[in-house]
Amino acid sequence: MTAPATIKLKIQLYCGDEIAMGPGKADLLDAIRAHGSISAAGRAMDMSYRRAWLLVDVMNRCWTGPLVETSPGSSHGGGARLTPLGERVLAHYRSLQARLSGASDCPDEAALAAAMLPAPRKSQKE
Repeated sequence: MTAPATIKLKIQLYCGDEIAMGPGKADLLDAIRAHGSISAAGRAMDMSYRRAWLLVDVMNRCWTGPLVETSPGSSHGGGARLTPLGERVLAHYRSLQARLSGASDCPDEAALAAAMLPAPRKSQKE
């Protein structure tokens, strides 16, 4: 028996040409909440601090207020936390993801799955 086709829906919210929120940014917000800093969140996601900071910068510029608030480093170290707006945006995004997770269970998905091979051919001539 062949494996069923996999359909993955990815939600991206745009602010102009920038992605204001998507799956990776939502995961980064979750990691910031869990680890209390952008650098620790980046490390947990195998991402450089610079990349994590740039993603936070985009998010903070795309919403009516910042999603992440940072505190400067000191002898105890700095940190980051989600703002109340960040918590709300993340909750709404995760809720939207959950709502759409079953949206591909429909006749169109069944038709696409029936027409798709379980794995690509080695070449087009097979």
